Amino acid sequence: MPFVPPKYDLKSNDFFKTLKRRIDEYFKENDIQKTGNGKMYFKTCFMITCYLTPYFLILFGDIQNSWLYSSLWLLMGIFMSGIGLSIMHDAIHGAYSKNKTVNLILGEVINLVGGASINWKIQHNVLHHTYTNIEEFDEDINAPFFLRFSPNKKRMGIHRFQYIYAWFFYGLLTFNWAFFADFDSLIRYRKKGLIKTISKRSFAFHFLKTTLLRLAYFTYILILPMWLTEVSFLVILFNFLLMHFVAGFILSCIFQPAHVMEISKFSNAKSGEQVPRDWASHQLMNTVNFATKNKLLTWFAGGLNHQVEHHLFPSICHVHYTKLSHIVRETAREFNLPYHNLPTFRSAIWTHMKMLKHLGKA
Repeated sequence: MPFVPPKYDLKSNDFFKTLKRRIDEYFKENDIQKTGNGKMYFKTCFMITCYLTPYFLILFGDIQNSWLYSSLWLLMGIFMSGIGLSIMHDAIHGAYSKNKTVNLILGEVINLVGGASINWKIQHNVLHHTYTNIEEFDEDINAPFFLRFSPNKKRMGIHRFQYIYAWFFYGLLTFNWAFFADFDSLIRYRKKGLIKTISKRSFAFHFLKTTLLRLAYFTYILILPMWLTEVSFLVILFNFLLMHFVAGFILSCIFQPAHVMEISKFSNAKSGEQVPRDWASHQLMNTVNFATKNKLLTWFAGGLNHQVEHHLFPSICHVHYTKLSHIVRETAREFNLPYHNLPTFRSAIWTHMKMLKHLGKA
């Protein structure tokens, strides 16, 4: 079925015009680029080093202590999510560098951790960023039947307990990508014509590329540890699952509180229908910042706790979000638009859990 999206109000965009002008003036007045800088390059080296160092210790360190061995896999899971949040994410948005080749190469880092760049470009860059919290178009809220992330989705009895069990399934996020979701998504996007629209390459090219790179991923992450060490297959498999669970849980705890919240204004606009507001206002209605004063979280999460700034300006590197947030907040206030910002990470997780509970009720 061809992809026919809903339409935004193109007349009421004075807010975004004003905001964009002020953001452009900020970069011009301070004589800085909108892309990454030295801080970004250091973080790239740090994240990849912290991911690969435990891996090589697993292969060649002759680790005898089982707790230490599992800790190395756990560290890989932590920095696997860090690579996704802080490197791959900016690169695929074209925000890492002015050089398109650099963005392309670093965007492909997602394959290092079991993902597929073409799927991320379509699901995240296009569908999620353009149609945030719109039923059937934002795939981030189109969850499996046992999870209800939108009030527009049919409620089932099992949903009353989702605020308890959802956290377990959050940990399966990247594991699902690696084994099933990426291939299922490719087939679905081909049917909708999205691959042809987004990429110059064919479906066959992307399916073959994803298959070969996924085989390479499983080779280095599973087969090499089994071949080069004396650790049993079951122990390696358990720790592989541990790594993915940690990464998936961290990623979900960063992304979910940004949109599935009680203050979000979900839409069920259908194909070709009018969304009752302009795109930028819709983003403000459906996006939440949290813990923006927490420098460590901001650094590790690639600025994605500044989700409002990211959704309005995805092509700007996250190292600038903290400074831009002041401009966005004041401009939103001038135009009588909301600027959702929760003070702590804990409050964001708690509020998200309350939303899961709310969505599970009749």
